Amino acid sequence: MIHPTAVISESATIGENVTIGPFCVVDDNVTIGDGCILKSHVVVRGTTRIGKNNKFFQFSSIGEDCQDKKYAGEPTELIIGDDNEFREGVTVHRGTVQDEGVTIIGSRGLFMVNAHIAHDCVLGDDIIVANNCAIAGHVHIDDFVIVGGAVGIHQFCKIGAHAFLGAGGIILRDVPPFVMVSGHKNIPQGINSEGLKRRGFEKDEVLAIKRAYKVIYRAGNTIEEAIDALETPANDHNGVARMVEFLRHAERGIIR
Repeated sequence: MIHPTAVISESATIGENVTIGPFCVVDDNVTIGDGCILKSHVVVRGTTRIGKNNKFFQFSSIGEDCQDKKYAGEPTELIIGDDNEFREGVTVHRGTVQDEGVTIIGSRGLFMVNAHIAHDCVLGDDIIVANNCAIAGHVHIDDFVIVGGAVGIHQFCKIGAHAFLGAGGIILRDVPPFVMVSGHKNIPQGINSEGLKRRGFEKDEVLAIKRAYKVIYRAGNTIEEAIDALETPANDHNGVARMVEFLRHAERGIIR
């Protein structure tokens, strides 16, 4: 169903069973997959490709030009997967040619009120971004990360899978997989044990991840020393291997 007040470009591609509510704008070069819902006053700019069964609440702005002052109108893109929910006032910007030219959001994410996803971000699946978060340009966030309310993430940071960022924090360095970060002080507080339990991690895998955390944070090791110390357990545990791989690519250093 398309409301008569909606403005839809002739070059837009609209899938089956899509609902577009009052005063929405769908621009040129936008593709909206089957079963999507645009509540009202939603603006989607192109080039943007949206998968199936996504829901956009009122006043969300999707695929707009980025705020990077180097951006000069080059053709860039936003790609969104399936089954995401974008609540009121969420903003997601397209990429820039200084990076890969594309912003990517995976599937089954929840983006709460007034969250901002900047240009060139790459977000995985099953992510929760709470109210009033600001995720700067070029940030990479892996699967199953939870970002607490009012968190700010500095440009180019990487957040590893299953990490938990407490409310109100300012993230200036990379956060390894499974690590839980307290809010204002941005201090690592152990691993996200409860999240891993809910996602079906075996007890021995969780224990191995806890031991790896101690090697990284409690043993006084540098990143290079921690990588060396974790080589053997990484061969036996996928979670530890993921942590080691993350450390190898932590260009900004990690939170301490």
